[in-house]
Amino acid sequence: MMRILAAACVMFTLSVGPAAAQRAVVRGLDKVTGHARDYTLPVGRPARIGTLEVIARACYKSAPEETPEVRIYVEVFDHPPAREGEESQRSEVFHGWLFASSPGLSALDHPTYDIWAVDCR
Repeated sequence: MMRILAAACVMFTLSVGPAAAQRAVVRGLDKVTGHARDYTLPVGRPARIGTLEVIARACYKSAPEETPEVRIYVEVFDHPPAREGEESQRSEVFHGWLFASSPGLSALDHPTYDIWAVDCR
């Protein structure tokens, strides 16, 4: 009887927590052209958005009965064009959480690109 009760508690705890996803969906905006596009990022693998390299490390979506929220932890590196005879320098421009409900809370501060959370899949 105790095993059944313990198993039920574990299953309830797992079902109530946020759902981790394998792919994060972010929207990238090129401020120069005004073009916005959605990008699907596999968690843990780098993807290019213009000169930026974006790595989604975690993606969580709240349970359907809770207030809708998507949280994505990202690391963003910039690869600006190299000058003639030089190698491109990779520099970290942002790492932290992006929240779909508050895109300005932890916004990427980049002169050419904006990125914000959209969904977890």
